[in-house]
Amino acid sequence: MGHDPGADALAAIDVGTNSIHLVVARPAGNRRFEILEREKEVVRLGSGSSDMKALSPDAIDRGVHALRRMRGIADAHGAAVMAVATSAVREAANREDFLQRAREDAGVDVQVISGFEEARLIHLGVLQAVPAYDRRLLLIDIGGGSTEFLVGQGGDVLTARSVKLGAIRLTERFFAGDRIRSSQVKACRQYLRAFLAPVVRDVRSLGFEVAIGSSGTIANIGQMVALRRGASPQSTSNLEFSAGELDEVVEAVLAADTAKARARLPGLDERRVDIIVGGALLLEQAFAELGIGSMVVSDYALREGVLLDTLQQRGRTSSLHHLSDLRFESVLHLAARFDEDRPHAEHATKLALELFEQTTDEHGLDPACEEYLEAAGLLHNVGLAISHEAHHKHSYYLIRNAERLTGFTAREIEIIAQVARYHRKSAPKAKHADFAALRPDDQEVVRKLAGMLRVAIALDRTHGGVVHSVSCRHQDGDSPRLVIEAHVAPGADPSLELYTAEERRGLLEDALGIAVAFERATASHAA
Repeated sequence: MGHDPGADALAAIDVGTNSIHLVVARPAGNRRFEILEREKEVVRLGSGSSDMKALSPDAIDRGVHALRRMRGIADAHGAAVMAVATSAVREAANREDFLQRAREDAGVDVQVISGFEEARLIHLGVLQAVPAYDRRLLLIDIGGGSTEFLVGQGGDVLTARSVKLGAIRLTERFFAGDRIRSSQVKACRQYLRAFLAPVVRDVRSLGFEVAIGSSGTIANIGQMVALRRGASPQSTSNLEFSAGELDEVVEAVLAADTAKARARLPGLDERRVDIIVGGALLLEQAFAELGIGSMVVSDYALREGVLLDTLQQRGRTSSLHHLSDLRFESVLHLAARFDEDRPHAEHATKLALELFEQTTDEHGLDPACEEYLEAAGLLHNVGLAISHEAHHKHSYYLIRNAERLTGFTAREIEIIAQVARYHRKSAPKAKHADFAALRPDDQEVVRKLAGMLRVAIALDRTHGGVVHSVSCRHQDGDSPRLVIEAHVAPGADPSLELYTAEERRGLLEDALGIAVAFERATASHAA
């Protein structure tokens, strides 16, 4: 980008189980932003009797229609759009149908994020709205399909859990009929206590000084508390309510045992009358089990976190091609747990990045792909912790299922895992189900990056750093080719490295569409 990246408007879209939210903002310096516009549409993506296993055609239509409208609002501000999807899309077996429709019909590239990543981003957003940076905080965000619990301090995440409890999910499980019965309430409370037990252990071991709630359910409960006090706030942000006040609201909600009766409750959002019971009981049990005395409401959450995360990434132009600190730390953490030969992984990754940077004309990939190559390079051997046999497949599995790869979307983790998976043995094939499931442009990314990684690993065949760096030149003529020159430590013999690289060049040649040759750099080239 040649112009000031801080001057552009940004739009963040949060595709939730209950509603889709848009926020458009302008960066305002010092990693802050000024909100220009907000939009929300209740689409109930996660509704239906399938317990979130599939998105219904109607829900997909509603979601795509809402996204198209929000894309229009973002375009009117000239804003770049970041869109993330949570529980309903994350869990749906047919999520690709929705993601493809979103891309093709609404022009929105929606990224699915893990529950841990969702909690991290909500935490970022909340810290912009509630002055709790220096205190140990407990964050609870109740969604339609999942609830995120996080303990943080000073901007760091100490623990985060996403549990499959949400206002819509609980409603469909316990309160599907019109009238609420006390037996359903009792069963729901019992279920919640059992489900929350691991979270309670986690949170209690760390402790917290302040509890913060974000999400529509909690904000609406805050609004109801305020009206009961006789206040009518414009915003519920930073409003604090006690456990006793929450109990009064829950009691009022349960006493209104039909949707029609609940519609008359002061302050209850009419779009929540059918799902408030599940959400209110969930918050009640979280208060009781975690010993929460009072809670502060944040009106910032996931979408504001996405904005801030994007601003932080944009601000790192000095090391654009390297993994951001956050991503790098999480990759190194995973590597440290499973890979006993870190120096080899790091050296092979260095050579792979040199190949990437010197073949931009040949590969034509987005600069962001260099981060995927770096992560895959550092992690390509983690599967050895399971077994040497087929360890490339074990590496895929470990990376693919590592919830703690912080800062990456589900799509990015899948690409990284597949690049690591294809660092040896078979090249990517259409008959490989995981590879076939990728979008065609992502298949191309995997093929090119895996081709580079194979060659880079070959060039450190003896794990001794014999080839300390590489440079590339294009040789024109009747049979044009890409010549990769190996710069060798004085007195070292690179013959095994060069032989292995020749043997493993096939995928790179196919992916780039050009012949590849290897040479030892001459003295004049080796500076």
